[in-house]
Amino acid sequence: MGSTEAPDYPQIISQYSSGFLVSKVMFTACELGVFDLLLESEEPLSSDAIAARLGASTTGMERLLDACAGLELLAVERTQGAALYRNTEVSSLYLTRSSPKSQYHMLMYYSSATYPCWRYLADAVREGRNQYERAFGIAAKDPFGAMYRSEEEIVQFLAGQNSIWSVCGRDVLAAFDLAPFTRICDLGGGGGALAREYVSLYPNSTVTIYDLPRVVQVAKEHFVPPEEHRISFCEGDFFHDSIPEAELYILSKILHDWDDDTCRQLMAKVYKACKPGGGVLLGESLLNEDKSGPLETQLHSLNMLVQTEGRERTAAEYSRLLEAAGFSGIQVKRTGKLYDAVLGRK
Repeated sequence: MGSTEAPDYPQIISQYSSGFLVSKVMFTACELGVFDLLLESEEPLSSDAIAARLGASTTGMERLLDACAGLELLAVERTQGAALYRNTEVSSLYLTRSSPKSQYHMLMYYSSATYPCWRYLADAVREGRNQYERAFGIAAKDPFGAMYRSEEEIVQFLAGQNSIWSVCGRDVLAAFDLAPFTRICDLGGGGGALAREYVSLYPNSTVTIYDLPRVVQVAKEHFVPPEEHRISFCEGDFFHDSIPEAELYILSKILHDWDDDTCRQLMAKVYKACKPGGGVLLGESLLNEDKSGPLETQLHSLNMLVQTEGRERTAAEYSRLLEAAGFSGIQVKRTGKLYDAVLGRK
């Protein structure tokens, strides 16, 4: 007879079941300013000093710092019973507000908007719809109407998107030679980080950012200086208003927000507006064709269920959406980063 003893508690179960704790540790350390303070400091600091400067309890701060050290977000030096903390290279580069590659604003958006919605993941799975109503008491037939509840939240969301494209944008834009395209329309271009990457990579180009009026006003005020003459704005709703004529349309993290029917309608409009010889570039996180991974993309697809009306897709699924609109010669490039590139031509 086989053994009736229970197997050892798998480490992977322990790690994944406490994953939400890991997230909250990082969110909280960012929110309190731990990494910013240590970046500004010219020397490692004790937990007492950090707590005093940030207005926190000494016992709570010590536990938070030790958890950050356990996650390798902080380094700690222990001498004669004293512990001194400093940033690691990763935390200085990605978790401080002043770094060019900072992910601070994206993490704060996850903490304030995404995290509350994920509390209702089981409801999202049962119902097949996003959870803004349960999380915030707001009917979410229009996901972006729910996400853009205030100017402050628009700023936070756009800053977060900008931080992502500051890390991944060039990989998407350099996946193909886009130099022949000089008149670009960035649909849903938000805070303009991808547009800035484009005009930097292709200096002979101009980019029009097309987005909702509220988003355009915030982007002009906070993110794109008026002296950047190669970037302009056009206000509108690309589902209901006309789309400007361009040689290349960029849709970065746009189609994954919507169901297939809505995507087909949008791509048909893009094809109609696109100049002959032009094209469309998608920046999306691609699932494997059998949907076996990558894990991060699978998790993002669940997030699309919780927060939007869409899902992550395979390269073949995106190709079919483009081909249904009339685009041909579809090319796919996996960048090795979080976001991949799909190019179609008219």
